[in-house]
Amino acid sequence: MVDVLIIGDGGAGLSAALAAKASGASVLVVGKNYPTNSQTSMAQGGINAALGNVDSDSIESHIQDTIASAKGLCDEVMVTKMCTQAPHAISWLESLGVPFSRREDASVAQRRLGGASHKRACYSQDYTGLKILHTLYDTCLKEGIEFLNERYLLNLITKPQENPKLDPLIKGATLLEIASGEVKQIDAKSVIIATGGYASLYHGFTTNAFGSTGDGICAVIRAGGYLSDIEFVQFHPTALKHSSILISESARGEGGYLLNSKGERFVDELLPRDSVARAIYAEIGRGEEVFLDIRHLGEEKLMELLPQEMHLCRLHEGVDPLHELIPIKPVAHYTMGGIDVKRSLEVRGIKGCFAVGECSNAKVHGANRLGGNSLLEIVAFGKLAGENASAYALACEEVAANDTQFKSDQNFINGIFYFTNQINFYEKREFIGKIFYHNAGIVRSDTKLKAVLAAIRQIQKELPFMGLGDKSKQNNTNLVDFIEFGNALELSEILLVGAISRNESRGAHFREDFPVQSDEQFGAHTIYWKEDGVLCADFERRYL
Repeated sequence: MVDVLIIGDGGAGLSAALAAKASGASVLVVGKNYPTNSQTSMAQGGINAALGNVDSDSIESHIQDTIASAKGLCDEVMVTKMCTQAPHAISWLESLGVPFSRREDASVAQRRLGGASHKRACYSQDYTGLKILHTLYDTCLKEGIEFLNERYLLNLITKPQENPKLDPLIKGATLLEIASGEVKQIDAKSVIIATGGYASLYHGFTTNAFGSTGDGICAVIRAGGYLSDIEFVQFHPTALKHSSILISESARGEGGYLLNSKGERFVDELLPRDSVARAIYAEIGRGEEVFLDIRHLGEEKLMELLPQEMHLCRLHEGVDPLHELIPIKPVAHYTMGGIDVKRSLEVRGIKGCFAVGECSNAKVHGANRLGGNSLLEIVAFGKLAGENASAYALACEEVAANDTQFKSDQNFINGIFYFTNQINFYEKREFIGKIFYHNAGIVRSDTKLKAVLAAIRQIQKELPFMGLGDKSKQNNTNLVDFIEFGNALELSEILLVGAISRNESRGAHFREDFPVQSDEQFGAHTIYWKEDGVLCADFERRYL
């Protein structure tokens, strides 16, 4: 039995692993791919911290910018904790060897991102997330932290307490060993969920990898935990038009312009992301094409600060940003909602289980995440989750779980091979991505949302007729894709229920039929849970 089982090997999971190890706990990190393949590597623009290296920034300004971007839907205690920890997070990353870009005086270089009042984002060219991720992984290996790769989370294992009013205890997790096709059980005193977000519900219209299907989030609600604010999905203003590959906000932070087909600048490029995304979407709706223009920045500056953006444009769009406009569109990028956690990052409804990173709703991003705060959250709160999970585990008795969940999941996996293959679920995945983007995306309405919900519920009924084409047991990616699709269906319904219930516009959730923010009625978090397998939802204002 391991003290701390971490499910997810991106930046949040690795930060948690280092903190838990430093606290004296035994640590095991499992992931469905490999650490260097995580979504953290795609974060380009920077990590926020009020260092004041470039201008007179302050922690208080960082706090206020974060609260303003969240549109009133955040826990100011957690926002303050995150922003106050930011300079320490940068110092810690520097001590590990993260190669931040530097100013002439050797201090960490900083740039301004959308919604920020100061140049606050520390960066490493436009590879910030990648550099942080690789450094964290290298450090974990040096510390002897154990990794199990290509293990797909199926379910959490819990045990009821003697007092039925108390939350059940976490006891471990069941996972699919992808190479063998076998279900495995890992017993643990505490568990940290760090499995990422769910933006790939917008399949084909997202900057995220295919696997961002909310696996850990779904496992939590099935195990009796709570979710919150699932309807809030951030659309990044600038993705390449044809491939949806991210062009970092750093391109605008360094002075890039947004132009329509007439060559007009139609929006302040450094407004918060929700405002810029809607402005671009409106231009496209009027029949305009939209472009990012960075030609005026010059080759020397572009190759020094934005080398990855240059390469991506040439490779995926056939455009040379030195001489041509970059065609762009807004696509799903980040999910503000997730697993509902207490201020300790313990999952609400499951004792000893913690959640951190994009899968977790620590109430710091609210209705619209401030650019540069995602990398900060995974480092600052990753360390917090590791410390708290370690403290819980080291105070626990070592009592192994039974095999009830293990046998159930064995039967589930075996049963999938008997599903008939009458309907191609890959085609349904493409279909869901399109209807989500156009009807449950940047602009929403009651009629459109209910139509999508009806379609999702019909597809849920058809799931047993969407079996596997590949019946082999070993290394069956078709099986993994199918399980991910099932999680995406489950989470799609929750997102739509929340979006239909929230009859207002707030941050990234924009309702054309309710265009005004309503604090009196909806200045609260949407909470989701299940009772006897039935989805329940409500609004709640308290913080735990």
